[in-house]
Amino acid sequence: MRFTSWLLAGALAGGVALHARPAHACGGFFCDNSQPVNQAAERIIFTHNGDGTVTSVVQVLYQGPSERFAWVLPVPGRPEVGVSSNLAFSRLQQGTNPSYRINTTVEGQCREDFESDFGSGPRSPGMFADAAVAFADGGSSAPPVTVVDSGSVGPYDYATIALDPELEDPAEVAVQWLTDNGYDVTDLGRDRLGPYLAAGMNLIAFRLTKGADDGAIRPIVLTYTGTRPMIPIRPTAVAAEDDMGVMVWVLGAHRAIPTNYRHLVLNEALLNWFSPGINYNDVVTEAANEAGGQGFVTEDARPSSELPEVFFDFEEYRPADWSESSNLELVRNLLSRYSGWDGAAELLTRYVAPPEGISPEQFASCPFCYIDEALVADLDREGFLADLEDEVVAPMRDTQTLLRSRPFSTRFYTTMSAAEMTVDPEFDLNPDMGRYSNQHVAERVIECRRDVYQFEAPWRTTLPDGQVVRGRGNTWPFDLSSAMPAVRVIAQADTDGEPEEVMDNSAAISAVIGAHNDANPPGDIDGDGVVDPVRGVSLGGGAGSGGGCGGCSTNGNGSAGFAIVFGTLALLRRRRKAA
Repeated sequence: MRFTSWLLAGALAGGVALHARPAHACGGFFCDNSQPVNQAAERIIFTHNGDGTVTSVVQVLYQGPSERFAWVLPVPGRPEVGVSSNLAFSRLQQGTNPSYRINTTVEGQCREDFESDFGSGPRSPGMFADAAVAFADGGSSAPPVTVVDSGSVGPYDYATIALDPELEDPAEVAVQWLTDNGYDVTDLGRDRLGPYLAAGMNLIAFRLTKGADDGAIRPIVLTYTGTRPMIPIRPTAVAAEDDMGVMVWVLGAHRAIPTNYRHLVLNEALLNWFSPGINYNDVVTEAANEAGGQGFVTEDARPSSELPEVFFDFEEYRPADWSESSNLELVRNLLSRYSGWDGAAELLTRYVAPPEGISPEQFASCPFCYIDEALVADLDREGFLADLEDEVVAPMRDTQTLLRSRPFSTRFYTTMSAAEMTVDPEFDLNPDMGRYSNQHVAERVIECRRDVYQFEAPWRTTLPDGQVVRGRGNTWPFDLSSAMPAVRVIAQADTDGEPEEVMDNSAAISAVIGAHNDANPPGDIDGDGVVDPVRGVSLGGGAGSGGGCGGCSTNGNGSAGFAIVFGTLALLRRRRKAA
């Protein structure tokens, strides 16, 4: 009998820079110390455009009660500014998440024919913190500061400022300028911003007012001079949570590599293959810690033509489709199509006033509860449709175009705490390293006997790295309390050739697995390390149920259950065989 258990794992976000003049896309998130705003997670897309510029798309998720905050980023020159969509990030992440699949074969005949819930395990919500990129900015009072650009985009007002290079303490002036202009910053920002300002970089600062204590800030798109993507991670330490997830996609001519962080290969035996969502993030965290807190796991590397779609043709906005619609039909249909998209709620409340006694928040949360013909009688159709295109639809379309603009995509993931954010991660390209699949498959054989139920039978599982693990039932035998490392290989990658190994823990891992397997030989049913004799038992199957699977069912049914980054795509359900 053979069936398949699909188990999906995922990760979260970071950024990149190619060299000459590094491009930057992260920074520090500042707020009043009395009501701290925590960076919950960080996801970044970097595109090495091949023309001396880098485009970064940066998503931030924030938590906290502060309505006014500063999002500040060190940047070279005067970047072009735009907005993207949280929905695009969600679709991209879902389509590139690592998955762990177990193919199961039943060997022999068990006492009773169960389609056991092997591999199901507890269904866990996503274990990944979305790595939110928060930015740190600085500015100065008057003469020492020049505003080189300012404007509004999406929900943001922004300003790009340059500081006088002759200033004795440009970071002090920057923080003072921010404070004077209504930005909440901490004194810690002075130390974090200083090195960037001393290097002659400018600062771009974003601000917005948000009533909710936590939620998603709309992703920012920046295009600036640079040839090597880089995450200015040091300012992020101001408000980073412990073990904050950092997920990065790098688009370029070839596969990307971290140049000043380690290349990490996980110990697959520590992953709970029956439910990887339980401990994938913990294994990545421990692996990064074993590399000194500065390393990335490559989760996916493929031609960008194979990336998932984040914007579909049927979602395209075509004015001709709505030319004959009434105002009410227009608003209802477009809200239905783009409900949940970034900018849609703001667009509605800008063009349609809520009924008396209804707050804008109530109205935006359930527009169909209140909209009628009278409410939209005076709708500015031309303005509404133009802003729908510019603020809601175009950012999704443009992100899709960006993801297809370079030949190759690489996804990285790690977790970091504030104390580990001492070096800005940089990324480059390596033409000698090819694709890396996000699909991981293990082969398990359940060793049935006539006196043992399938759910308690011993099994052996061959992992993708060749290790064979023995166990029984639906419990994976290893976890982070096991006496073996979480990282199998720590290496240093470069712009050519394969990564050079710095540490190889394969022998130590094999020794632990070997000792475990020796203590759990085939035929050991009760886990005491001794092969148990066959017990007398009356089988429920008829004479025709003998042979390889003994009449057991061969259809492993799937039950989908996505959970942000991890989830169980298909659970094996047990079913008692008919007598």
